[in-house]
Amino acid sequence: MAMCVEDRISSFPDHILFHILSFLPIKDAVRTSTISTKWRYLFASISTIKFDGSLMSGLTDRNVDSFKNFVDRLLKFPDQVSLDCFRLNDNVSWNDKDHDFDVSGWICAALCRGVKEIDLDLKNLGDTLPALLFTCHSLVTLKLDAVGSEIKVPSDVCLGNLKTLQLRNSVLFGDSIHRLISNCHVLEDLAFIECGFDNISEVNIQSPSLKRLVLEFDVTEGRYFNYVVVINAPILVYFRYHAAVAASYTLSTMKSLEKADISIYQFDSINSETSATHLIQGIWNVRSLSLTTDAAIFLTSRLPIFHNLIEFKYLGVGFNGRETWLVEFLHCVPNLKTLTLNFPDDAGTRWKALCMKVPSCLSFHLKEIEISYFDPRMIEMVSYFLDNAMVLEKLKISTAALTWSQKWGAQIKLLQLLKRSKKSLIVIL
Repeated sequence: MAMCVEDRISSFPDHILFHILSFLPIKDAVRTSTISTKWRYLFASISTIKFDGSLMSGLTDRNVDSFKNFVDRLLKFPDQVSLDCFRLNDNVSWNDKDHDFDVSGWICAALCRGVKEIDLDLKNLGDTLPALLFTCHSLVTLKLDAVGSEIKVPSDVCLGNLKTLQLRNSVLFGDSIHRLISNCHVLEDLAFIECGFDNISEVNIQSPSLKRLVLEFDVTEGRYFNYVVVINAPILVYFRYHAAVAASYTLSTMKSLEKADISIYQFDSINSETSATHLIQGIWNVRSLSLTTDAAIFLTSRLPIFHNLIEFKYLGVGFNGRETWLVEFLHCVPNLKTLTLNFPDDAGTRWKALCMKVPSCLSFHLKEIEISYFDPRMIEMVSYFLDNAMVLEKLKISTAALTWSQKWGAQIKLLQLLKRSKKSLIVIL
């Protein structure tokens, strides 16, 4: 006798079924229409619509026309529920001339349905974006990957409820940045990644609500960063800046700054040392700092005291004198508790030659040191810390980059240092 299996899922209220369908790829969501009459049109009311390249694989021209009609009906039919998310991405030129997809119309339809999140990864995006996108009050999250396209920001831009804005591979002109940000009144998360700026003298970011800021630009040698970076974000919590040295920096006080990730490079800029020092001066309140440099471009003699800094990760890219520079910087962080070092030692260390006064953080606060790229020539550096870090509790050393014979020799030398230091430490190799 065949067993009768109860369909409990179909008995759920429609709003729960809509939520379940929102987690499925659109193709699978449509397939549920064959389950029963109850499911026939449920997919049309899902609140998350995501189209990626897999939908187009293997489609004939006739299939493409059917697909366009399907999307038009799905997005543009009246009396549809509001949208949480609309996404177009993943290796398909949705707006190419061969298929003539109505991408601008699709975006407008999503906006008219009160969409909260739009995520677009398209070529020639600048020619596709409707002006309505920049005046939509329902938008909370906007992510645009434009692959080098110009983003045209209209003069009447107003995104009153936008909290997250991410622009990638885009080009912005003139005062577009300032005009866009100043009209996002509750913006909390802002990212410009691999973006270009033309006809601009100043990257001006002013937002009283901003909590997270990412500025990550291509650091290819030969690119000029001859603009001024102005940041006025008093409640910023996270700041990431990866770029070559700009002409200058003006940063307002960031009293709430918890974490900063700074990777900065100089390409024959005349005032690079002064400019880079202004950048680091502006984040003096930070509690956790990751710093990557290709030269000693921060003038330690002009740095403030980082009283709040308790975690410091330093990634040097092989410049001469970095040992002296690092110890000088440690004098600026009197309350440091955790130090992570990650840099290859190409020329050998000169720690024996350091006759400088021992930083106070080594004497009173530094409890954990991690060397994540250990080379046998760094043994003098380890010796320096063992001799001078008076409250050290944990020394973590990674020898993953060494050969087996090098690891064995390194272990012997490290154990000898530990025995000599007479400190209770945990060494992880």
